[in-house]
Amino acid sequence: MAGEEAVADRLIEAALAISGERGWQALSLVDVARRAEVSLAECYRAFPDKAAVLHRLLAATDQAVLRDGPADDPEETARDRLFEVFMRRFDALQGRRAAIVTILRELPFDPLTAASLLPRLARSIVWMAETAGVPMTGVPGLIRVKVLGAVYLYALRVWVNDETADMAQTMAALDKALRRADRLLPAFPDGFAAAHHPS
Repeated sequence: MAGEEAVADRLIEAALAISGERGWQALSLVDVARRAEVSLAECYRAFPDKAAVLHRLLAATDQAVLRDGPADDPEETARDRLFEVFMRRFDALQGRRAAIVTILRELPFDPLTAASLLPRLARSIVWMAETAGVPMTGVPGLIRVKVLGAVYLYALRVWVNDETADMAQTMAALDKALRRADRLLPAFPDGFAAAHHPS
């Protein structure tokens, strides 16, 4: 298992390097295998198609977000905790910025792959929200997934064009979007503005 994980990691790094150089549209898994010095059979086992590369990248980003554990400062509001957790995600993306920006800009031209990522992104939103102490169960949880997903995608669009070293534009956009969501969600049971710190 550890060997397979190492192979997958090498393939991811190769895919990101090639995407940064040539773009996502031009990415070939054969070229990825060659760059990673991995056999085609191993590459196919890890990533049978290009969408699988992005699913793995999303999962790795989730792991980076969750590595620091819950955002559990009892003095902070749920909105502040969400801000912290969402910024963990942007911090994780920042280290691979050039390649990820290229992929995001070209992804609309690969609608099937983009559509396949939506359920995976919804799962990421649930984990980020629950890490911030925001309940995501039942009908209110479904509403929060949609609202917080829109918050994240809004901030992500800003991040793509944010060349500031401290991601100041991204932070401002995320804060603005969360404040808007904060005004919307209290209309529903247990809106995140009133979410209690996890006991």
